[in-house]
Amino acid sequence: MSSTPRFLQGAFAFTGAGLEKFVALEGLPSYTVPDGVRTQAVYFRAGNSTGEMVSVVLLRDGVPVRWFPVAARGATHVPLRIVEDVEAPSVLELRVAAPDGLSGTLVVDLGLVEV
Repeated sequence: MSSTPRFLQGAFAFTGAGLEKFVALEGLPSYTVPDGVRTQAVYFRAGNSTGEMVSVVLLRDGVPVRWFPVAARGATHVPLRIVEDVEAPSVLELRVAAPDGLSGTLVVDLGLVEV
């Protein structure tokens, strides 16, 4: 069985709307699972430029499936030991939950594998 790596990554600006509200990372595209394959999220890394903790939230078809807290002026690396098959045509997105009005930049790297 062959696999193909895919990534959602880059440095993205955001302005928080509260810790319970998920906002888009400006310019970060979503990922749609292609027909005929399954996709698994295998790791997540992020760095936070702000002086407050934020959470990056992985959404599957608009529903939160993973929360990744990132410390103030900190970074995190999470190898995902429990992986789930995500079938087509599901859409995966990364959003941020941050204190209202907090502006900053997140550097994110979500590693996916298509099987």
